[in-house]
Amino acid sequence: MPHTLVRRANIVLLSAAGLSNQTVAKRCAVSPPTVSLWRQRYRDQGLAGLHDELRSGRPRSHDDEAVAELINRVLHTKPKGASHWSVRLVAEATGISKSTVGRYFKLFGLQPHRSKSFKLSTDPFFVEKVRDIVGLYLKPPDKALILCVDEKSQVQALERSQPVLPMGLGYVEGVTHDYYRHGTTTLFAALNVLDGSVISQCKPRHRHQEFLAFLNHVDRNLPVDLDVHLIADNYGTHKHARVKAWLVRHPRYHIPLHPDLRQLAQSGRALVRAYHPARHPPRFLSQRAPIGGKHR
Repeated sequence: MPHTLVRRANIVLLSAAGLSNQTVAKRCAVSPPTVSLWRQRYRDQGLAGLHDELRSGRPRSHDDEAVAELINRVLHTKPKGASHWSVRLVAEATGISKSTVGRYFKLFGLQPHRSKSFKLSTDPFFVEKVRDIVGLYLKPPDKALILCVDEKSQVQALERSQPVLPMGLGYVEGVTHDYYRHGTTTLFAALNVLDGSVISQCKPRHRHQEFLAFLNHVDRNLPVDLDVHLIADNYGTHKHARVKAWLVRHPRYHIPLHPDLRQLAQSGRALVRAYHPARHPPRFLSQRAPIGGKHR
């Protein structure tokens, strides 16, 4: 509790123990009139008397109607020539000072400059699809491997003009401001949910042909006696006819039903990061290759 309330409560308790005002004042480091004041306040009002009373202060400059008009203007209208209301624009439109408008913004939690995005799925089977994928994380199947597959396109292949200076005690890692640009590449990666290992390839383009080549690369690097569940987002490359034909020829591969929102894949990554124990953190690969589009 606040120190003032604690001290007033101690005054009441010591007075109830039969101590004199002078003794209580000495123990609580206050004056005897202060002890008399809080003893009387407690006798007349109880615990409520130990709290400070409302001070009158200067009367309000703006009544409730003016405040309501300000809030309605901010919530339901837009200023001319601007995307949202600011403190200064509201002050000019209402005649209220900027500091007062700022206090009202803080009091009612108004933040016109902020916005956040959302998307509501229209898929009637969205809940079933979510359960299908999240269930793989929460209760993985026996004798199977779960891989979270995704692509990162338009990755700039940059090479610093000088070697990177490592981080040390008292100074941060140093990199040169200039670099050599080697075009862009596309990273294909499959994250093993169990131990955080990554199977990856870099391709010059981002098509179903490259995705099929990556699936063959994954197949060569996995044990042949395990079923494989591939968790991927709802991208057209993953649903191409040739990809579906490849899955038919490889029956041990299973791709769950894809939700119509990429946000589920993002949530899956966060879930994997939170699930990994300290002894099996996700590994990040780094490799420098000759110029030719294969920078990893």
